[in-house]
Amino acid sequence: MELQLSTPALLFSAITLLMLAYTNRFLAIASLIRGLHKKFLDNPEQVILVDQLQNLKKRLNMIKNMQLFGVLSFLLCVICMFLIYQGYTMPANVVFISSMVALLVSLGISFVEIQISTKALNLELADMEEIFKKKSGKLDFIFKKDSKK
Repeated sequence: MELQLSTPALLFSAITLLMLAYTNRFLAIASLIRGLHKKFLDNPEQVILVDQLQNLKKRLNMIKNMQLFGVLSFLLCVICMFLIYQGYTMPANVVFISSMVALLVSLGISFVEIQISTKALNLELADMEEIFKKKSGKLDFIFKKDSKK
């Protein structure tokens, strides 16, 4: 198969959308960390779980790596297009494959980060559910109407 100029160009929109999703994840985590930091400064005696901090640091690092490999993939696509334009077919093929590998690594890290994020949220939900069960035995009290009027 001969690589054409339009082939790496097709990845541009996909990589751009991925980078947008990664940036949204980064902003959400940054907001969460800033909120925790503000709570800590307001009340240093408040218990912040060490596991939660380690989880956030790990996820922040993973998002950084996802973005890094996404940008690398995008950069390699541009280099590939330049090589195709110059007529260097073999180096263009190698660079395109490298771009695809970088994108695959980025997606793999994203997959793992989603798993970690989901696990952390499930733990939060389990804690709340346990408190609700102790309080009323059921979660129905959340949906009860106020009888005061």
